[in-house]
Amino acid sequence: MKRVKLKPYVVPLLSTFLVLGLFISTLFMQTTEPIDFNMQYVTDIILGNKIPVINETRKIINPYINSTVTIGRTFYNYKGSEEEQTKSITKYEDTYMQNTGVDYTCEEVFDVLAILDGEVISVTNDETVGNVVKIQHDNDYVSVYQSLSEVNVKKGDKVSQGYLIGKSGTNKMDESLKNHLHFELYIKNKMVNPTDYLDKKLNNKQEQE
Repeated sequence: MKRVKLKPYVVPLLSTFLVLGLFISTLFMQTTEPIDFNMQYVTDIILGNKIPVINETRKIINPYINSTVTIGRTFYNYKGSEEEQTKSITKYEDTYMQNTGVDYTCEEVFDVLAILDGEVISVTNDETVGNVVKIQHDNDYVSVYQSLSEVNVKKGDKVSQGYLIGKSGTNKMDESLKNHLHFELYIKNKMVNPTDYLDKKLNNKQEQE
């Protein structure tokens, strides 16, 4: 029998194929670890859960921006001192009355602004107190702007915080104050001292109290 003599490069080539074949077979024989479909991924945690906003705050602005405006008459506080109560008494036709809001005075007519977003629920004209605008806000807040010389809104208007609703003026009730704005604030139908809320930050918890 005639022996076949292999070329020198054939043996290394065959060895390479053999090793490669064994390596591939080993990979296929290994057991693949099952995928856990119940695994929580970072995107699931971030996008799947809504984190509630806690202590979200907002600031109620003053009903004016004129820096020369001052308080001419304060809100009547039943728990206040005798001196404080005296400064919050108004007299009309020989009758003394407790002030139900805050009176802002200024020598010049000034712009009157909405303290918060809201809806105008009434615009009236009264012979004694002048033009009056009432605005309903969220959380049962109602703001009242009285003694206006001009009114720029009507019932049903939606206004944003800082919206120009009118201008200060005079009325028969508070003639001694001359040009002024009489401002009242109600929360859940209860009259409150506006200075306890204006230009201060409130959170949701405080508003519900």
